Amino acid sequence: MRATTAMPPPPALPVCLLLLLLLLLAVPRPAAAAAAAAATRPLLFELRARQVPAGALPRPASKLRFHHNVSLTVSLAVGTPPQNVTMVLDTGSELSWLLCAPGGGGGGGGRSALSFRPRASLTFASVPCGSAQCRSRDLPSPPACDGASKQCRVSLSYADGSSSDGALATEVFTVGQGPPLRAAFGCMASAFDTSPDGVATAGLLGMNRGALSFVSQASTRRFSYCISDRDDAGVLLLGHSDLPFLPLNYTPLYQPAMPLPYFDRVAYSVQLLGIRVGGKPLPIPASVLAPDHTGAGQTMVDSGTQFTFLLGDAYSALKAEFSRQTKPWLPALNDPNFAFQEAFDTCFRVPQGRAPPARLPAVTLLFNGAQMTVAGDRLLYKVPGERRGGDGVWCLTFGNADMVPITAYVIGHHHQMNVWVEYDLERGRVGLAPIRCDVASERLGLML
Repeated sequence: MRATTAMPPPPALPVCLLLLLLLLLAVPRPAAAAAAAAATRPLLFELRARQVPAGALPRPASKLRFHHNVSLTVSLAVGTPPQNVTMVLDTGSELSWLLCAPGGGGGGGGRSALSFRPRASLTFASVPCGSAQCRSRDLPSPPACDGASKQCRVSLSYADGSSSDGALATEVFTVGQGPPLRAAFGCMASAFDTSPDGVATAGLLGMNRGALSFVSQASTRRFSYCISDRDDAGVLLLGHSDLPFLPLNYTPLYQPAMPLPYFDRVAYSVQLLGIRVGGKPLPIPASVLAPDHTGAGQTMVDSGTQFTFLLGDAYSALKAEFSRQTKPWLPALNDPNFAFQEAFDTCFRVPQGRAPPARLPAVTLLFNGAQMTVAGDRLLYKVPGERRGGDGVWCLTFGNADMVPITAYVIGHHHQMNVWVEYDLERGRVGLAPIRCDVASERLGLML
């Protein structure tokens, strides 16, 4: 990893690179300039649900301790000349990070790389210890100053309890057709495990409301996405655009009046008011669904988590009612020693080679002003490699947060499929509207 002082002096650069530097100097650097352009012309991206190998992505300490193998990915260009990278879109994380290669070989362009090469970029810069970014306290593990190198260091926690260290840096991010944006990110030195059957991801794009998130640094006041149940039809929209074909229902973002120790104030938190199964309301007291006096029990919308998690009492009520309604025609697994991914123990037996019955009762999450209905093939997940005689094992896609353990309700991206989700930071709200993502993509292609 190099500091900016390691860059060769301008006279030694070829003429083409000198011209490139002059062009870069002419580009407005402040985030506000990029935001102003984004506000007038929204940026449209492909959003993909991709297989990511276990162990490939470090998870911050506040995230779930077990691995998920499906993530949402978006491609963008970083550095000068631009290097194409694929990053995981995560509304539950703040600091964006890239796996930084120690060498400087190779140029930009071409297909997305497994790592970012800082030495190959003319615009890479380390963040010094005295900067405001190095004093940020939003992160679970705040940055620290390395006395020897005078660099600002950041740390991420892995799912197995180990950690990965890197340096806080800034770089130019080119997002679609928008202007270049200089943003802070973590330049991580660790080599993460990847395998040929997984998608190549170079890092994570933090999209929560913290000061160091990509959203905050780009001054993006509104963004939205539609997660497809197919790999190639998802869409991410950065900026504001009138969408007359989407009748969005909004629920306000929830923020307690006073800071609470276990409340994540930079998460996208909403108020969960109730749950219905097959139209029947579950007998869950309102106090169970609301944060307690410590802040534990908030409800977060998180694109970086695959499935949805409910705290123990709410989960038990859902498990009991879903099992009761499906008992006549969906045999329970009845194995007290089995829990898929250590948190999913509402499981059933389905004859191998067949799908679960189509008449599964829908599960509806009720919010203040909006709702999200989970139905059809999003309700059950086939556990890979698990069989009981001639039957496969399928589990309800709602997990028990107490078994993880986490102290929050988390709405994962599996239950956001074919739902347009809008994060409106200007008005402090989240909008929801059911729609097929391929239809939304087609309509947006005609409009923008």
